[in-house]
Amino acid sequence: MYTFSQLIARNTLMGLIFSVGLIALCTWFGQTLLQERHEKFEGSLIAMAGALDQQASIQTIVKTIKGANDYRLLLITNDENKNLMKHQGSQQHLISKFIAPANQEVWLNSHSLKVTYALADDIFIDKLINIYLAIVLSTAAFVIISSIVSLKSYRAFFNTINEQIRNEITSFMPSADDEIHYKTKATVELPELRKGLTSLQSLIENQKANSNQLEKEAYTETLTQLPNRNRFVQYFESKVTELHEIKFGVLLITRCSELQTINQISGYKEGDNYICKVSDILKSEIEKYQGGQLFRLNSSDFSTILPNVTMKEAEKYAQALTDKFNQYQQSADLDSVAYSGVVAFTDAEPLGEILALADTAISVAQTQSINGWYAQKEGDTNSPSNHYGNQNWRQEIDSVLAAQRVALLIQPIKPSTKNTKMYGEILARFKNAKNETLPTASFIAMAEKLDKIVAVDRMIIEQALTEISQKNLQGSQFGINISSRSIHDEHFLIWLERRLLRESSIAPNLIFEITEYGLQQNVQTSKRFIDMIHRVGSRVTVERFGVGLTSFKFFKELKPDYIKMDSTYTRDIDEDKNNQYFLRVMVDLAHRLSINVLAENVETQEEKHTLEKLFVDGCQGFYIGKPEQM
Repeated sequence: MYTFSQLIARNTLMGLIFSVGLIALCTWFGQTLLQERHEKFEGSLIAMAGALDQQASIQTIVKTIKGANDYRLLLITNDENKNLMKHQGSQQHLISKFIAPANQEVWLNSHSLKVTYALADDIFIDKLINIYLAIVLSTAAFVIISSIVSLKSYRAFFNTINEQIRNEITSFMPSADDEIHYKTKATVELPELRKGLTSLQSLIENQKANSNQLEKEAYTETLTQLPNRNRFVQYFESKVTELHEIKFGVLLITRCSELQTINQISGYKEGDNYICKVSDILKSEIEKYQGGQLFRLNSSDFSTILPNVTMKEAEKYAQALTDKFNQYQQSADLDSVAYSGVVAFTDAEPLGEILALADTAISVAQTQSINGWYAQKEGDTNSPSNHYGNQNWRQEIDSVLAAQRVALLIQPIKPSTKNTKMYGEILARFKNAKNETLPTASFIAMAEKLDKIVAVDRMIIEQALTEISQKNLQGSQFGINISSRSIHDEHFLIWLERRLLRESSIAPNLIFEITEYGLQQNVQTSKRFIDMIHRVGSRVTVERFGVGLTSFKFFKELKPDYIKMDSTYTRDIDEDKNNQYFLRVMVDLAHRLSINVLAENVETQEEKHTLEKLFVDGCQGFYIGKPEQM
């Protein structure tokens, strides 16, 4: 679409061309008329001279010729070239120089006279100039008027097009505001426009579909199809913090306590089934509360928001969950299912503080009863109840340590060849005063948090040495997990070395497992730990290998005996070509350093067969063998 200045320029150019052409035509026409006038006057002059008597005097002839017309120039001479009369009229107009004929000469033979003349053309030239001015002014008026009319026409045309496009777009992209409607009185049927609108509609529909899919992927957890943590934060900040649509309510965090254990013992598929079952229980209960929202925050945590619900009502919901969890626990033969932390909130409290209180409430619930819940009723994060969960865990851990309430299970690692000897990994399970199994992952995590983990490691090692000795298991080999904090504790290392030296018959059959990340914390103390273990005849396994960025130069210096590949590299190894290639390289490098390679969480025969073809030295997992009592 042209702008007004562009329209002016275009129309001015067109008008200029038209004006020049019209002026040229007028000039040619005027020149022709003047020429005909001169020719006609020449004939009449000759006729006039012939009509005069030959005896007429020269003065009479000159007077007759002079009176016959108006002249710009009149010169009459005789045959002796003597001027008989010379008349000079007004000065010739500039335009006349271009269009007036040249001075005409006529011989009047009957009187021996030569007449040189140029007729006066002032009136004609003035009229012609007026015509020129009229053309110019008309053209200027045309330029301006046509530009205004064209601009209005363009605007009207494109407004019609724009409204038609808006109507078409609105038809397949309705506005959120129902009061906005685009209507056009007329439409312009342009095939190109219709084709473009059809293409645009197809593009927008594809974009909407892609956008919806991306939003679903970004805000939906794939296993349970529940909204994820991103949606949880968005929902809370929008509905509670910003818009204040929810003035108060109750938040519950439900933590699945057995996920890690099930993944380790029964495999990830069973772990997924466990999570789905917990999700189904939560979904069935949340349906009873209008406006209730359920989210999956991470691998083991679910969040429930009960808007505009009192704590008393939320406690009924939490107890209903406990009852359902107890039923599931009995049918699935689990140590526990999940624990819930309950927190009341208002729209004035930040989400971070509410989540911190819920996490503390879970810690308290885990020390009270199986699949229990605890309501953190204080909204102030500085209140004493915010630390009550830690205190309960501290008391529980101290109680376990004092009474040595730990049970040891063993899960075998099967060698890939008959010539290779492997060991069984010792798994610890902790009991409360009621002889109920505490959630292992939570117990270890709280022991780390409360600086009790070194004492826990000592208890497990003592219990393992005692059972090996009492049950006469010196001919078998056992793996014992040690925390990273313990291997960097000077007093623990001294105690462990002395203890193993006293058990010289058992020490060569022990393999201590430490995470790759734990070894990276302090290379110097890690090397000292491994050297000490080797001095007493025991060996070391680096577990969860591949999660960190450790180089093989690092292992060449530390010289571990085994590396146990992280489950992310072994799960579905029979289908994952990239992990097969990575594992083949790791096995080759490890064997060059005389390090045996183990694979954990092996769940199928296909995985085991693939790992054996990759020359992995040993496999551990649900398919190989379940944990059993020592």
